[in-house]
Amino acid sequence: MDDDALTIGQLARRFGLNTSAIRYYEAHDVLPEPLRVGGQRRYGPDAVRRLEVIAVAKRAGLSLDEIRALLRGDDAGRPAHESLRAIAAHRLPAVENEIKRAETMREWLTVAANCTCETLDSCAQFQPSLAR
Repeated sequence: MDDDALTIGQLARRFGLNTSAIRYYEAHDVLPEPLRVGGQRRYGPDAVRRLEVIAVAKRAGLSLDEIRALLRGDDAGRPAHESLRAIAAHRLPAVENEIKRAETMREWLTVAANCTCETLDSCAQFQPSLAR
C-alpha cells in the first residue's frame, strides 16, 4: 500500500467531514470500499478526487442519486458531458421556477418593507388582483 494513503480520519479532516460521512458515502455506493491495512481503511488519490467531485456536486445542489449517477458514468468511461447534460436537462426547469418564485417574493417583500397600511383589508399587497 502507498505510504501516501490516508486513513479515514485523515481523509475526513481533509474535506471537513465526519468519518461517518465517509462511511455513509461508501454504504451508498458513492465512494468505493477502500483497501484495508491492518483492519484500517486506507484511501488513495482516487478517493480524494472522488470527494472533490462530490463536494462540488453538493455545492451545485445535486442529490446523492445524481452524484452517484455522475460518478458511475465516469467509472463506466462515458464522457462526462453525457451525465452532466442529463442532470442539467432534468434540474434546470425546477431551478428556473425557483428563481422566478424568489424574484416574485423579493418584489413583494420590497413593497412590504415600505408598507404604511393600517389593516390587511386596506393593503394593496393583499388585493386579489395581485395574487399570482
